[in-house]
Amino acid sequence: MKKRNKYKKALVTGGAGFIGSHIAGRLIEAGIETVIIDDLSMGKASNVPKGAKLIIGNILDRPVLLKAMRGADIVFHDAAKVSIRNSFRDFYADAQTNCMGTVCVLRAMAEEKVKKIIYASSMAVYGKNPLPIRESSKLEPISPYGVGKLASERYCFLMAKANHFDCVVLRYFNTYGPRQTLTPYVGVITIFVNRLLQGKPPVIFGSGRQVRDFIHVADVAEANILAMEKNINFGIFNVGTGIGTSVNKIATLLIGMINKKIKPQHASLRAGEPDDSVASTVLLRKALGFVPHNKLEDKIEELVDFIRTDK
Repeated sequence: MKKRNKYKKALVTGGAGFIGSHIAGRLIEAGIETVIIDDLSMGKASNVPKGAKLIIGNILDRPVLLKAMRGADIVFHDAAKVSIRNSFRDFYADAQTNCMGTVCVLRAMAEEKVKKIIYASSMAVYGKNPLPIRESSKLEPISPYGVGKLASERYCFLMAKANHFDCVVLRYFNTYGPRQTLTPYVGVITIFVNRLLQGKPPVIFGSGRQVRDFIHVADVAEANILAMEKNINFGIFNVGTGIGTSVNKIATLLIGMINKKIKPQHASLRAGEPDDSVASTVLLRKALGFVPHNKLEDKIEELVDFIRTDK
């Protein structure tokens, strides 16, 4: 029997994309009417789960956004330009989508009397901090992308209080898994797998000793569903595993699976990337009862198979 939810209709912005499509799939499974707005600049219509309604459009387009928002009582706001490195190259476009796009979503929510927003933020709001990174850690983003995400968090909380809706901010750490769009800037595991399948060496920026908190997309989707189900009016939570894995280890694992003859290449560090990034998950576990179920060592081979067959 499907669990009864107090939310009947959800809007997922960016729901044809990597994380958004997995969230939408979970909402459909829960029996919640699900609408997706996505301009398909990064997402794919084929990612949209059966039963969800796709509206092709940009969140900056007010009439299209209002059409998508109509009747929704909860919004999962995942539409964004997701690239630390590219945000330096085009910081205007980054801010336009990530900041003004969020403002547009919040304005539409106020007009449509939506009850709750779950906002997809990022570890990029922290910059450089001692490990593990807590929600109370220093907020000094070192990239335009991080600045935009932090500004959007604050818009969300201010407008939620002013317009009487609930707000949960989820700060995603390094998410990996099926359906991640290949770009030169996002998703080190996806980038490495694609290069190795083409017979090319993975390129490691810096020494490769820097550690990241890699969390599977199914666990990120689970955190979103828990944030919906729990009676939380306002909250900020890291979404990670609490386990650090070096970039060198990722490269070694993938080379061993795909092509043992290839050696990784090293390049200079890129601006805006933190040295090390591992989440404290204490708050997420206490407030939401969240426990990640997918281990990197178990899921990385599955991802390789997915990318190999998805070509």
